[in-house]
Amino acid sequence: MIVLDKVTKRFGPKILFENVSLQFDPGKRYGLAGANGAGKSTLVKMLAGEEDTDAGSISMPGTMRLGVLRQNHFAYDEQRILDVVLMGNEALWAAMAEKERLLAGDMTDAIGMRLGELEVTIAEENGYTAESEAAELLTGLGLGEERQLEPMRTLAPGYKLRVLLAQVLFGKPDVLLLDEPTNHLDLESIHWLEDFLLGYRGTLVVVSHDRHFLDAISTHVADVDYRTITIYTGNYSQFVASKYENRQRAEQQSQAAKKKMGELQSFVDRFGAHASKSKQAQSRVKQIEKLADVLETSGPKRSSLVRPFIRFEFDKPSGRDVLRMEGVNKSFGDHHVLVDATLHLNRGDRVAVIGPNGVGKSTLLKVLVGACEKLAGISRDDLLKPDSGELRWGHDVVVDYFAQDHHEALGERSKGQTAFEWLYSFDRKAPQEAIRSILGRLLFSGEAALKPVEALSGGECARLLLAKILLVKPNVIVLDEPTNHLDIESIEGLVLGLEQFAGTVVFVSHDRHFVARLATRVVELSPGKLSAYGGTYDEYLERAGHDFTRR
Repeated sequence: MIVLDKVTKRFGPKILFENVSLQFDPGKRYGLAGANGAGKSTLVKMLAGEEDTDAGSISMPGTMRLGVLRQNHFAYDEQRILDVVLMGNEALWAAMAEKERLLAGDMTDAIGMRLGELEVTIAEENGYTAESEAAELLTGLGLGEERQLEPMRTLAPGYKLRVLLAQVLFGKPDVLLLDEPTNHLDLESIHWLEDFLLGYRGTLVVVSHDRHFLDAISTHVADVDYRTITIYTGNYSQFVASKYENRQRAEQQSQAAKKKMGELQSFVDRFGAHASKSKQAQSRVKQIEKLADVLETSGPKRSSLVRPFIRFEFDKPSGRDVLRMEGVNKSFGDHHVLVDATLHLNRGDRVAVIGPNGVGKSTLLKVLVGACEKLAGISRDDLLKPDSGELRWGHDVVVDYFAQDHHEALGERSKGQTAFEWLYSFDRKAPQEAIRSILGRLLFSGEAALKPVEALSGGECARLLLAKILLVKPNVIVLDEPTNHLDIESIEGLVLGLEQFAGTVVFVSHDRHFVARLATRVVELSPGKLSAYGGTYDEYLERAGHDFTRR
């Protein structure tokens, strides 16, 4: 059990938590919900002992083993991948390392006795099956046996994250703290992680912007909102329904109380000066005071959750035939990413591009966008040309592209600029009020619009890139992992905007809620092969014969 007792935490002048008391119980899986900047990651750091409280305390039994997902992808670059996982059990790894060191030297009676003690520790920590267990974890996360003895530096950042996740899980912690564990994981790895966590018997606290993931694994939701934390029973969807019902009920009670206060105040105003009515007036004044107290304690709570208002428009629709790709090939050295790839897009399609990490989804998008003549403020330096084959965009097509790498998308022009200046640079003829309006809809109100681009958080960068799409009004939108760094409210705002968009959308995402809501077609990439499916994501799963269960 983890107990928070009257915890207060500030970040500069901002109060994240104030006088918060609650507990995280064994066997329960808590999803942390809240807007970007509400304090979710700070709370995880406080639970891990990496951040101090400003007031109050956080306590847990001293015998509890704590597992924390680390984000330092370069800490173990020279270590074998399998060894990095074994390090998750600190006692076992220390015993194994000392044993190896002692065996490399001269043997004495003292060393022999010490080796015996180490063998006991290794046995107690299941050291003789440790490598097979670690290998199984890595295989489940998409790293086969052929890679497990290589050094960490050979892995791409997304796969390094998987190894660090396996390291945490291998330690068999009593408390598991995960901050955005699904970032950079493909859909099948996320499913594997869900299955693992569903069988986890300790206390789980997880931050994630993946609504489907939270629905699948959460037994409770800890809502971090406006200086407090409220625990709800159930998964994320149940939490949303409960919070909405509570707010509706509070608003109805507030309106009823305000109406009653108005009636009482009217009586006091009319008769308060008359001696015969003064006692009744005083009684009504007391009732007004009681109702005011009720409003203070049980009225609608202030909230830091804000949903951006996203509505994509275009000046002129494209033709019916949006794209024809025939026999396209793209390789990097001996690595063949696209092989004789063929794809046809029609106006109004919303196409989800899926496949395992590293298979070439981003490459496909960059090849598609690079073949378009009418690009909305995109540098062609970041795009790709096919090695062979034919790519033809249709009549009146105007494309904008949301890159997975935000620094790449923001470009050199962002240096030294504010958010307002960066956006205004794409349309100098636009009225400044229109630029301000778009920024406000994407939650850059007031002084936030004057924030330097270099100082923007990941979520703010993503929203600024979406603001550019609103400004330039393409009729084809290509999105590479747009939900990374966005909070759930912003993701929902983006989903609503894309659902109402009358143009064509091509996107890569590992967020299944996002994919399931939007996709009208699915393109699956596997090594050397592109397969296109008509219909929704759920229909694709059934027709493609995938063996993992949709939750």
